[in-house]
Amino acid sequence: MAVRHRLTSVETVREDGSWLFTVRDQHGTNEEVILVPCADDGDPVEAWINRCTHEEQRLHRDGVGAVIREGQIVCPKHGSMFDTCSGYCDNGEAAETTLVSVEIAVEDGQVYLTDGSVSFLSEGASSDDGDDDTPGSTSHLQF
Repeated sequence: MAVRHRLTSVETVREDGSWLFTVRDQHGTNEEVILVPCADDGDPVEAWINRCTHEEQRLHRDGVGAVIREGQIVCPKHGSMFDTCSGYCDNGEAAETTLVSVEIAVEDGQVYLTDGSVSFLSEGASSDDGDDDTPGSTSHLQF
């Protein structure tokens, strides 16, 4: 059975727009995960690996967070938009793909990591990649 780890509150995710944390997967690789508010009637928050399905592009960036418009996470490089609730993209370079999910549970307004295939490492970004988080944008969208 997976060890539950309290991450944050639903209120914090809604207020901040997104919330970032780092896990280690079963292969020993550090992965960033974003929590985003979900407007569907189901879970109020969803968790996705912090990476566009088209390229190795972070969706949540330090100092900015994840750009969310009308219930969709916007890739800062190409402008592909992923549904916050399903992770599915139906447009742009990432069309017909779905973000990789991470299992969480929400109880009494608190968000818990419950995915048995990862281990919680820290709140915030992974510090071992040397990336400056600056996308080389080719998108027609303006932020």
